[in-house]
Amino acid sequence: MDWDGLPDAVRLRLAELTASAVGEMPDSDMPPTVRPLARFAPAKRARLGAPALLAGLRDSPVFRAAVTEWARAHRPELLDEAGEDAAADMASRAAAAVLLEEQSAEEQVAELARRTSSAQLRAERDAALARVERLAAENQRLRSELDMAMTAAQCAGSAGAAQADRLRTRLREQGVRLRQALDRAERAAQDHDAELTAARRALIAMEAQCDRERERAELASRRAERAVAEAETARQAVREARDADEVRLALLVDTVAGAVLGLRRELALDEHAPLAGPRPADLVSGGSSLGEVSSRVPDPAALDRLLALPVVHLVVDGYNVTKTGYPDLTLSDQRDRLTSQLAALAARTGVEITVVFDGAAVVAVPITNCRGVRVLFSDPGVLADDVIRDLVAAEPRGRPVVVVTSDRAVAESVRHCGAHPVPSAVLLHRLTRN
Repeated sequence: MDWDGLPDAVRLRLAELTASAVGEMPDSDMPPTVRPLARFAPAKRARLGAPALLAGLRDSPVFRAAVTEWARAHRPELLDEAGEDAAADMASRAAAAVLLEEQSAEEQVAELARRTSSAQLRAERDAALARVERLAAENQRLRSELDMAMTAAQCAGSAGAAQADRLRTRLREQGVRLRQALDRAERAAQDHDAELTAARRALIAMEAQCDRERERAELASRRAERAVAEAETARQAVREARDADEVRLALLVDTVAGAVLGLRRELALDEHAPLAGPRPADLVSGGSSLGEVSSRVPDPAALDRLLALPVVHLVVDGYNVTKTGYPDLTLSDQRDRLTSQLAALAARTGVEITVVFDGAAVVAVPITNCRGVRVLFSDPGVLADDVIRDLVAAEPRGRPVVVVTSDRAVAESVRHCGAHPVPSAVLLHRLTRN
């Protein structure tokens, strides 16, 4: 019998029955995992100790037999094999069959699962039918509103037509009066017909000229509006470009000034320190070293010297560091632990810190960030390594940038851009020390 695959209703009946039996059972008949539950009330045993009770029934024949005997003595209606009381629900009968290890137990459990699934399907069908009825009612309501709107539109159209008829009638009446007046004027001043005709022609020409002037004025107004909009857009673009240039220039000036000040302070503290940059012999072509070139930041002390530079930017390859330091944690816990440690480092040093994670394995991007740490996730189809390279390339020349990664390809590419690559182990040692 597959105890792990029992329906929830059967598991509940077995847990309730076993919880009632445990309170009146000697400790010798109970498995060690069930004995602590004997001190609880039966309802609390069934609610909190159901997994342990079912595991005891499954794994201990003695315990199962003791529960069966208690049920025969106190709940015989549940174990009535001959009659199978029709009043008992199917879940109780299936639970009794499982407890008694009857041959029909699996069939009863399967039948209960089938009926449960059928009930769920019926409920889903009824819900779907209810939704269809609601949608049909909504559709009918919308149709009624549409009909009312069309009726209102027709009424408005009829009213407009009547108003137009009245206006046309008045216009015809006025036309009749005008023609009568013209006739009277023609009869009274036939000798002025030529002058009147000339005046009319002049008036028509003047109206045409006015129409052309008005059209030209409207066209000039539209052109002026477009010119004003284009000028405003150009001014806004110039302001944005100027602001961006001023920010980059200010950052570059601060970087250069801080670098000069830090270099002077470092030289004043230790005048005999070895050169951190390449030696002349390193630049000679035609020969190659047999061994691997060591990292330029071999220990946390060297990292501290880099972080002491003014306006330094620390860029961290997130998963490269976390999978080096604590790979056993989940990715979410790795991110939380690293960002909290970097936030503490930012609070102590004031360094600008950016940590980049691959976004492919993130189901939901967190909505909160640690104070002082910029957390970035690569877009779909984009690697975190490429985001790191873009961050380094975006910085102005002269600003110190430190990139923490053990990926050789990333380290080499950012080194060519002027950044300082640092192995992940060095940063982990520095964070652990604090």
